[in-house]
Amino acid sequence: MDNVINFDTVGQYNAFNNNETLHPLVSVVDLSKSNRRHNARQNFGFYTVFLKEIKCGDLKYGCNYYDYEEGTLVFIGPGQVIGIENNGEYFQPHGTALIFHPDLIKGTSLARHIQDYSFFSYDIHEALHLSEGERKIIYDCLSKIKFELEHAIDKHSKTLIVTNIELFLNYCIRFYDRQFITRETAHKGILQRFEDLLAEYFQSNKPQTIGLPSVTYCAEQLNLSSNYFGDLIKKETGKSAQEYIQLKLMDVAKEKIFDKNKSVSEIAYELGFKYPQHFTRVFKQRVGYTPVEYRSLN
Repeated sequence: MDNVINFDTVGQYNAFNNNETLHPLVSVVDLSKSNRRHNARQNFGFYTVFLKEIKCGDLKYGCNYYDYEEGTLVFIGPGQVIGIENNGEYFQPHGTALIFHPDLIKGTSLARHIQDYSFFSYDIHEALHLSEGERKIIYDCLSKIKFELEHAIDKHSKTLIVTNIELFLNYCIRFYDRQFITRETAHKGILQRFEDLLAEYFQSNKPQTIGLPSVTYCAEQLNLSSNYFGDLIKKETGKSAQEYIQLKLMDVAKEKIFDKNKSVSEIAYELGFKYPQHFTRVFKQRVGYTPVEYRSLN
């Protein structure tokens, strides 16, 4: 197994890349100052955003690879591992990394909403591809953060740094929304494949052997991370992936209820419910009637 270098503090990562530590909890790292490296796998104890300027190898994240281009943003959450594989060739890294420790944002608005930035859980191959104009905005945000780090620390420093990080992340949300639309070719057919996947699932014996289909299961079958898949479905349909699955589940359930030769318990089991009571409760929440009432009405 490859060795993994663990970075628990901002200072450790700065030292690794020959950057000065201006603040113990946040840094804008100039990767061009780093020594030449290869095949390095790294585990971060903080939030990390890489802005890669040139291609220098294939990023590997978990079991997936990402053939990244110039000017892309890669987001890594605390505890995640990332590595670079380039057939053993040495390279000089170029680009910038924004890193900030979770302790920096404690007690702030950003801490309360950090989970909303779901791209920290995207797979590497779902990175953000920037246009020239977007890249300028990103650099502007980074320059403001860097300015505050180089400024003498005062009572305003933390607020201004965290506010600019939040602004940076909010721009990233906007750019991802744009990417969901402009990368239509890459995403083409995801919704149809999702529909086909659910149809095949309920026509098989998987509900009885696996249970109800989960968002994670569907995302894995479509080779997407759960968060990216969920965000993509939300943009396409206005509904969460879980809501979409439940709507499909109710459509199948309604059809099955018309078969009066089957009891409600049998239908519940066929759909993947462990307990008929759970099926009855979910059906009434979604349809407004119990399965027995719905059968009587129709």
